Amino acid sequence: MAITPEFVVGFAREAMELTLVICLPMMGVGLVVGVCISIFQAATQIQDATLALVPKLVAMFIALILAFPWIMDKMITYTTNLFTNIPTYLR
Repeated sequence: MAITPEFVVGFAREAMELTLVICLPMMGVGLVVGVCISIFQAATQIQDATLALVPKLVAMFIALILAFPWIMDKMITYTTNLFTNIPTYLR
């Protein structure tokens, strides 16, 4: 198998897809918490930047801790497949 432009594009696409899938839990939690805080700020007319930032950071950190085993499983699977297929890529 020769390294062709199609191979490189496919390889990069797979890496970007994995990155997006891994980021999804934290980004989803940040979105939900951000919308809830925005609704609260609109209802109470409290416009403090730290009120929006700190809860999102805490929620995203908790989501990272909870999703970490799943993230590591995805990363280990991807890396194992990558290293296993190196001889195939070099042919």
